[in-house]
Amino acid sequence: MAPSAINDAPASGFNAPKPPAKLWSVKEPPFEGFRAIDKEGWSRSNHETAIVIDNGSSAVRAGWSFDSKPRLSVLPNMARYRDRKLNRTFTFIGSDVYADGTARGQSKPAYEPGSNIVNNWDVMEGVLDYCFIKMGVDGRSGNIDRPIVMTEPVANLGYSRKTMSEILFECYGAPSVAYGIDSLFSYSYNGGRNGLVIDSSYTSTHLIPVVNSKPLLSQTTRLNWGRFHSAQYLLKLLKLKYPTFPGKISDNQAEDLVREHCYISQNYEDDLSRYMDWTGLEDRDHTVQFPYTEQIVVQKSEEELAAAAEKRKEGGRRLQAQAAKMRLEKLKKKEEELEYYQQLQTQMVDITTKKEKARVLESNDFDDENQLNKRVKELESSIKKTRNKDLGDIEEEQVEVPTFPLLETPDDQLDEEGIKQKRQQRLMKSNYDARQRAKVEREKEKARIAEEQRLDDERRETDPQGWIDERRIARQAIIQKMKDRDRLKAELGNRKSLANQMRMKSIANLASDAPTKKRRRGGGEDDTFGADDADWGVYRTIATGEGSDDEEEEDLSKNLKEIEMQLLRHDPTFTEESTREAQTDWTKSVLHAFLHGPYPYDPESQKETNQIHLNVERIRVPEVVFQPSIAGLDQAGIVEIAANILTERLADEPCRDDVLRDIFLTGGNTMFQGFEDRLRTELRAVLPAEQRIQVRRAGDCVLDTWRGAAQWAGQKESARCFITRAEFAEKGSEYIHEHNLGNALY
Repeated sequence: MAPSAINDAPASGFNAPKPPAKLWSVKEPPFEGFRAIDKEGWSRSNHETAIVIDNGSSAVRAGWSFDSKPRLSVLPNMARYRDRKLNRTFTFIGSDVYADGTARGQSKPAYEPGSNIVNNWDVMEGVLDYCFIKMGVDGRSGNIDRPIVMTEPVANLGYSRKTMSEILFECYGAPSVAYGIDSLFSYSYNGGRNGLVIDSSYTSTHLIPVVNSKPLLSQTTRLNWGRFHSAQYLLKLLKLKYPTFPGKISDNQAEDLVREHCYISQNYEDDLSRYMDWTGLEDRDHTVQFPYTEQIVVQKSEEELAAAAEKRKEGGRRLQAQAAKMRLEKLKKKEEELEYYQQLQTQMVDITTKKEKARVLESNDFDDENQLNKRVKELESSIKKTRNKDLGDIEEEQVEVPTFPLLETPDDQLDEEGIKQKRQQRLMKSNYDARQRAKVEREKEKARIAEEQRLDDERRETDPQGWIDERRIARQAIIQKMKDRDRLKAELGNRKSLANQMRMKSIANLASDAPTKKRRRGGGEDDTFGADDADWGVYRTIATGEGSDDEEEEDLSKNLKEIEMQLLRHDPTFTEESTREAQTDWTKSVLHAFLHGPYPYDPESQKETNQIHLNVERIRVPEVVFQPSIAGLDQAGIVEIAANILTERLADEPCRDDVLRDIFLTGGNTMFQGFEDRLRTELRAVLPAEQRIQVRRAGDCVLDTWRGAAQWAGQKESARCFITRAEFAEKGSEYIHEHNLGNALY
């Protein structure tokens, strides 16, 4: 998108002198401070009360099964380092890693970035330690003595579940453990029985059809996109948009930007085409201010400023004195040189023989007496100018009319030296006559321009509207010619364009061993290239394209400015905003609006340098869930996946209508504004018109997973779904009890 790409918008949109009405800030790292141990839950619990852990890749939430919300929300990361001065090892869990600069640098996540697979079990064990300690679990017996309900993703890896079971049973001595799918817990908590669960969370998006409270896991589909990928995609877009941005945008800040500023467009293609329109851009463009340090400008007092000015004046006076001294020394040298050459002239008069004169002149680097006389005149003129300049009396230089006396003398009356001087005088006279003719031509040209100006003024006074129309037509012709030149230059950048092919053809012809020759009219084969001045235009064609010349481009710009100045003076309807310079102004371009919004930009301001403008990114980032190809993801969008499940995989199922009447959204990545309406609209477009559909969102897309797991753990019929320590020891760590809210054992 070129800076000159102008959007037809009202003038009021172009000139937006007011600053942004609202500035958004970025959040600091999520350090929550010291958290006290909560022993109230442990005192209320018994051996049948379960500890519920929502083991998410963005946060690990833990609480008791009788709680209405989790008591802890811990980031799944850990930092451990040893302080050599104190000779102690420090361990930081969750948001505590942001309390110390060294800890922040040593922080490691439990999950593989961008996935829901645990790849660092030391960190996972540290997070569980932190949860149990802060929940007040009494570990004096070496066991936690409470059942554990743990959430896991759809189709969780057997190795991950196996390792987790080994940690819970062997490390913590849990009496029993149960696993369940996070999104199904949320669906159950919100009263779902038959429906399509769309869970778009931190690392992925799953679509799970549920029939009679039982998930059809064989029909479940995964889309590898979540809130983490949205944040990383926004970071890439911002790095491309602001390659020299002075600050650093962290992953947490990028997630906050996605959460606070992005929304789902109801008609993406249409909104994208009109997003950078100046009308309403102030509302669509969000300005985010990053921390910065203002440059301190030391303000000097009036006394200091006066002293500095006096110091500069004193320095100027010293320089002037030095310059005057140098001029005086040069003048003395010139006077001494003039005196010497004048004495030489007197000496030449006394010398009678030509041989002696030639010897004396040669010893002084002169070929003849004329050069000596010329040097004397130059010195006299230079000395006179210098003295007049020092006295402030600058006289106009009197141009003497040169004389050429030898031209009237016949050659037979001159010796060899005289003939040589006559030739020089003839050449000098030719140059003088040429300068005089050029001077006369310049005077004629000035008179012609003055006459044209007089006639043009008369025409403007007699027919002002006609004169204005002519100027407007001439202006449009120049602008069109400039556009054609720009288009031709752009075509030369494309190797497949016709202009570039013709250019390469000319180059190949010139470089060939047998170039195409111009045949003479008589039929000869002689190469006459260069005889015609137009022949040399081929080099201009090769360089920049036919008809392209930098000097001609400057002439076009100069003529355009002259015409626009005339229109500004005499055409009341032609204003500064009508000029080409105003219309192609960088601050009025789409690219400027994309980078800096509809506001003036001062590159010297530290405040504005540390700002980013979110406009197109606000709808582009969350759109990837519907169109993964935007981010280069070779997968179908959620609408296409949902339509495939509902119209093909469940086409013959009698429960399909019940599933369509309950399309359930859960997960933090579904909390974008407009997500529910967009999904309903697009599903309506791909389903039969008479089909009833209903889209609803979880009461709390983030916490309902934990609440559903806690509710399920408190039910008596759920007791049979727990794996006991005896079963773990007898049947191995891969053994699980299947239930309607968990993964199936394959």
